[in-house]
Amino acid sequence: MTHRAPVKPPVKPLLACPHCDTLHQRLPLDARGQAACRCCGTVLYRRGALDIRQWVALALACLVAFAVAQGFPVLSLTLLGHDLSLTFWQALHLCWDRGYYLISVMTGLAGFWIPLLQITLTLWLMQAIAARRLPPDFAGTLRWLRHLAPWSMAPVLVLGILVALVKVADMGHLRIGPGLAGFFALSFLLSGLSRWDAHALWRAAEDAGMAKVSGQDGHGVACETCAYVQAPAPDGRCRRCGAGLTESRHGSPVEVWALVLAAAIFYIPANALPIMTITTPLGSSGHTILGGVIELWRLGSWDLALIVFVASVMVPVTKLLALSFLLLNTRPRGNHVQRQRTRLYAVVEFVGQWSMLDVFVVVLMAAMADFPGLSRIDVGPAAIYFGAVVVLTMCAAMRYDPRRGWDRLRAAGHPIQPDQGVS
Repeated sequence: MTHRAPVKPPVKPLLACPHCDTLHQRLPLDARGQAACRCCGTVLYRRGALDIRQWVALALACLVAFAVAQGFPVLSLTLLGHDLSLTFWQALHLCWDRGYYLISVMTGLAGFWIPLLQITLTLWLMQAIAARRLPPDFAGTLRWLRHLAPWSMAPVLVLGILVALVKVADMGHLRIGPGLAGFFALSFLLSGLSRWDAHALWRAAEDAGMAKVSGQDGHGVACETCAYVQAPAPDGRCRRCGAGLTESRHGSPVEVWALVLAAAIFYIPANALPIMTITTPLGSSGHTILGGVIELWRLGSWDLALIVFVASVMVPVTKLLALSFLLLNTRPRGNHVQRQRTRLYAVVEFVGQWSMLDVFVVVLMAAMADFPGLSRIDVGPAAIYFGAVVVLTMCAAMRYDPRRGWDRLRAAGHPIQPDQGVS
């Protein structure tokens, strides 16, 4: 008579909500389904209609769209017999040649290098999961992808190209190049590919049986890098990805306040100083951010004027006010109020990169109007200050930890009740 060893039941993956720290079991979803936190309503993960191999094909299409967008002219402009054909890379090169080094580096990273890295790293890791062969540096690559993804701003660049085209349309004979179609395709495809962030790729590796299942080493702390739920490790490092673990919250209020106040200080010269200077044979004139909005309105492009006003004026002010409100209102006031605070933070986190719009516009316009002796647009000092506002507010949102509010609510003895809006 033989005795079979008892079969251990499979570990059900655990998932900690990044906004309130509520622990959940990760359950399988139907196609196009999504799972939300029962406590704060944050969307935890989604499942699309495509499998991993189809996503690999979409990532390859995204890489092709990137090559078309960056390799072909966005426009061709003819002014008094002078022809100009422009790619985004040429616009960056012109800014560098004129001495606008910080602006050139900032827009080059956000509009070219980081999107390229995001696409190639995501494609490589998805292909490794599909082939069921994880590379040795899988964890390290995902750490890079997690830090780079928020700074990938290809959709913002597409909107900036449209605004710049409207502003220069009356200068001469304008012809749209194939690069613009590439940018539209890139924006659409990259928005879909962005769903495969570092945590989603770790979940895919778990489901493929190639990574440790979250929760199999107990629970008590969740790794912020790979979302692995585990008991605190003796060496203070994640048992799955090797990142440093800490049970304390990141981003102290003092640190977030410093970033918010610095952004508020930079926001004053960003609006008071000219963001660009236009020079023609008739003279020179400086234009502020609000001046650009008014100019778009006068040109009849009220829709783009509204978009620029929202992205360049309302969004930075809203981020500063919202973060200040969240930092000042720390008293626990029950589940409903804390849920509203968490949703406000989610909005701040979502709109962060769209403030970069005006910086892209001024770089593009400086290249589009480069006709020596006829017209010239120079980048104004406000562009540096406004770029600093974008970076500082994004860093402040990243360093703010919404879980602190839920910690205070639990410490005050308030029972955590499920969100009625989540089924």
